[in-house]
Amino acid sequence: MTHQTVGHTPAVDQDGPLADCPDSALVPPGHEPRCPIDITLATLSGRWTPLVLRELLRRDEATYSELSAALPALSDKVLSDRLSQLTRAGVIQRHRRPGWPPRVRYVLTGQGRALEPVVRSMWEWGTARQDALGCSSDPSDAP
Repeated sequence: MTHQTVGHTPAVDQDGPLADCPDSALVPPGHEPRCPIDITLATLSGRWTPLVLRELLRRDEATYSELSAALPALSDKVLSDRLSQLTRAGVIQRHRRPGWPPRVRYVLTGQGRALEPVVRSMWEWGTARQDALGCSSDPSDAP
């Protein structure tokens, strides 16, 4: 007999989009993830990665300078690292145009555009959480 929490009703059936990953899909850190949620988290891992993606979703493409200006608290090293990470993940492509100085633009791929609902959900959840905690998004309102 299995234990069932009183009053607990699963949000989705076991075959639905949030079904448990089989144990074989759960791998330790440092290995290539196989669980869909782990795959998404690995793609968006690291502080600032979702915000870099958000900026690219807003523009569809951007130069390094445009991203740096949009995220002024982000160091050049971290921005470069996040752009490399997103490029390796197939979320963005780096397009270098010939000439001097070389012009580089970062462009979303189809996989990158497909992450828009994920980023939008993160925004909506964060906004609701902010409201529930009575937080202000205006830094001048901070105590």
